[in-house]
Amino acid sequence: MVTVGTRQIRSLSSPGRGVVCAAVAVVIVVAGVGCGKKEPPPPPPPPAVKVATVLQRDVPIFLEAIGQTRGSTEIEVRARVGGYIQTVNFTEGMPVTKGQLLYTIDARPFEAALAQAKGTLAGTEADLARAKQDVARYEPLAKENAIPREQLETAISIQRAAEATVQAARANVQRAEIDLGYTRVHAPENGLVGKTEVYPGTLVGQGQNNLLTHISQIASIHVRFTLPERDYLRLARRQVERGKGSDTPQQPLRLVLADGTVHPADGRLVFVDRNVDPETGTILMEAAFPNPNEIVRPGQYARVRAVVEQKTGAILVPQRAVSELQGVYNVAVVGGNDEIEIRMVTPGERVGSLWVIDAGLRGGERVVVEGVQKVRPGVKVKPEMVTIQDGSADSPATPAAAATEVKGA
Repeated sequence: MVTVGTRQIRSLSSPGRGVVCAAVAVVIVVAGVGCGKKEPPPPPPPPAVKVATVLQRDVPIFLEAIGQTRGSTEIEVRARVGGYIQTVNFTEGMPVTKGQLLYTIDARPFEAALAQAKGTLAGTEADLARAKQDVARYEPLAKENAIPREQLETAISIQRAAEATVQAARANVQRAEIDLGYTRVHAPENGLVGKTEVYPGTLVGQGQNNLLTHISQIASIHVRFTLPERDYLRLARRQVERGKGSDTPQQPLRLVLADGTVHPADGRLVFVDRNVDPETGTILMEAAFPNPNEIVRPGQYARVRAVVEQKTGAILVPQRAVSELQGVYNVAVVGGNDEIEIRMVTPGERVGSLWVIDAGLRGGERVVVEGVQKVRPGVKVKPEMVTIQDGSADSPATPAAAATEVKGA
């Protein structure tokens, strides 16, 4: 210890000096280590993706169109004379038979018109009888030159005019009888009657052809739909081929209802419009389906299907396994060493939730069905094998298709 003035300074040779030096040495060593080369981080694990082996099977190719159902015959029941509705004589929504009374209209004005027409007819018939008597009386007199010939000719002209007047009066009577008959509205055909548009006390007619109700015949249900002209050509050619190859020229059609169920009876085309709509590029068609239980009603939306081709050994993958960019379609294929290959493919028709691949894939290859966004060409992945659900061959793709595409292995 050295004393300087009033302060004491610890000698450098004191025992604490060694501790200070050791601490400085540790700091230097640590600093030296920190300034050295860093160890590279370990590589990230390969991304986990779901992988499935492509399906390969025979696939029927469908054409499908959305349409609206209607009765085989749709009848609009309208009032043909004016007046007040007196009675409604049917139950809405129930079957009716041909000739069944549906409505009555106040008939009193028409009864009066008929009575007036009959009175006019009686007067004209009396005039005709008198004219005939004159002609019968004048003819022998004219032969004996007892009266001028002109008098007989005048009587004949009056008789002919009276005959014409009688014909007109009879026509008026007939028209009045028809109008009176129209005051009782009957069902023109058997069918299912809809709701009534008028009720007792409603004024109908009076210059307007009022709609009273509808009658639909639904023993056979019809569906009207439109097809793009390209699909129409495929269907038409299929119809021609089928007509040449069998005794049944009509291509059978299937009807899929709003709840996804398939109508049990096959249908057939009954109408194809004469021209393609130049504005939409579609053609109007109509198909008929037996409706034995009359479950299908007019106005329902339904899908009409027709098989136009059978692809043998088609390759199918889930739709979400296919990515599209500027019209180019790609699929991530997993190789034997679990490395990714991005392969361009040519997609075809959609079958349920699956997509037919016309070119670019082979049977037995594996594709990424979930996690496509994680992969790049040449990247090694950790595949989790799943199974593509083999959807029904009777389930073509639709916007509402909600079937699960894959199932865990």
